[in-house]
Order: sequence, then structure tokens, then C-alpha cells
Amino acid sequence: MIREDGLVLTIGYLINEATQIWLTTNRGASVAGYPLAYDQATGFGLIQPLGRLAAPHLPRGLASDVKIGDSAFVIGHGGRAHSLRTRIIAKHEFAGHWEYVLDEALFTAPAHPQWGGAALLDAQGNLIGTGSLLVQQQISGETRHVNMFVPVDLLNPIFDAMLKTGRSPHPPRPWLGMSTQELDGKLVVARVSPGGPASRAGVKVGDLVLSVGAASAHGLAEFFRAVWRLGTAGVEVPLTLSRAGDVLQITVKSADRNDYLWKPKLH
Repeated sequence: MIREDGLVLTIGYLINEATQIWLTTNRGASVAGYPLAYDQATGFGLIQPLGRLAAPHLPRGLASDVKIGDSAFVIGHGGRAHSLRTRIIAKHEFAGHWEYVLDEALFTAPAHPQWGGAALLDAQGNLIGTGSLLVQQQISGETRHVNMFVPVDLLNPIFDAMLKTGRSPHPPRPWLGMSTQELDGKLVVARVSPGGPASRAGVKVGDLVLSVGAASAHGLAEFFRAVWRLGTAGVEVPLTLSRAGDVLQITVKSADRNDYLWKPKLH
């Protein structure tokens, strides 16, 4: 979606390590775009259009003002015909297996099928979130698909730094390079990034995460926060793992996730 300063706010995974970006309006005009900034903690990405889009901007609202049950609108590429009237069905914590936690995400139903980077507007037409995921939730005893949106409120504290440096002003969190999932109340390593910190330390797919140092890990968000409390990127992270019935003590030398990403050329 277009901000008042002419930048395009989107979800970062759409532009991460992209070799080319093209922005197309509902009227068919296309211009190239440059991946200006990405913030791993929130998931936001900013694109600088390299030409005139001649598209209207969206005023920003506050996701914190929206209440459960409020009407909302999801808009994506395709104009009014591809917009969806929806409702805020939940506001709560979200943890993603890729070492990601939001203290409070926005959830809407019915779900928009083209959610990635879509704009969530409140009833007054103000931007309150950016589309990130299609997930399942229990609604009135029934499992339904819903959209998860990153609240736009998270952009305000980091926006100036993203413009100047391409990233958040906060020190980078320690990154392990291991995707972890909650299964039957256990934390299971589902994937290890090749060449990443966890891989170099000897973590294997299928390992169970028992604790971070002296802190037991009973959930995904709790696990990630225990890692982040140890310090910034580069800190050593002591993990207690279970592998085939054996208990292992492994120390992972964490890293800055940004150092492992392909960077766009400046010329």
C-alpha cells in the first residue's frame, strides 16, 4: 500500500532477496521498485518506486484503537472487485517458527485469498495492518481459515531508522537459524538453515528443545524470548536438547540474520 511519502509498505518476505521488483497499479501502470528496507522483528518491508505510480496513498490509523468485532476491509491488487469486507475476530500474541514473535497481531475472518502484503483498513478507511499469513483458528467450535496482519502501529517507532539505514534502530536479535514447531506440547526442530549458527553447532532436525540455559521452554514464544533475553546477535545461546532419548548440551553462537541475506545492488 502507498504511504503519504510515496513509499510502498509491504510484508518483508515478498521483497527479501528479490532480484527484481515491479509495482503495478490497478490501472495497469508498472514501474520498477527498489527494496529500501526490511525489519526482521516486525516483518515490515519498504519499497521505493523508481517512477511515478500516480496512485492514492492510504492514511494511517491505529490498530490499538480497533476492537474485536469491528468491521474492516482487506484490499489487494485488483481494485474494488478484489476487496473484502471482513471483521476483527482476535488480537493476541503470534509466534512463527522462523524465530518471530508479535506481542499482539490482528486476525480477521473471512479470510482474503491474496493476503500477502494486502492492506487492512478500519471502517473509516485508515490503514491498520499489513497482511502476512493465512492461518487456522477455532471460531465457535469450528476450524476456519483467517488472516493474520502485522499492526501498522509497530512501524512508527522504527520508520525513520529504516529510511536512513534500511533496518530497525534496535540492535539485531540473536538468530539461531533453526525452524522450531510446537507439536503435542513439545518444541521440535523442523529445519536447520544450511551453514547457519544451529547447523554449525550440531543441532539436528528432530531434536527436542528442552531449555535455554536455566530457562525451561514450554512454548514457541517463550523459547524465542528466552534466547533474545541473552543479548544481541553474536551472543552464545546454551541449549538443552533431547535426541533419541539422550539429553545434549549444545551452545549455539548466534548471528545477525541480516548477514545471511542477499543484498540488493546499489547501482
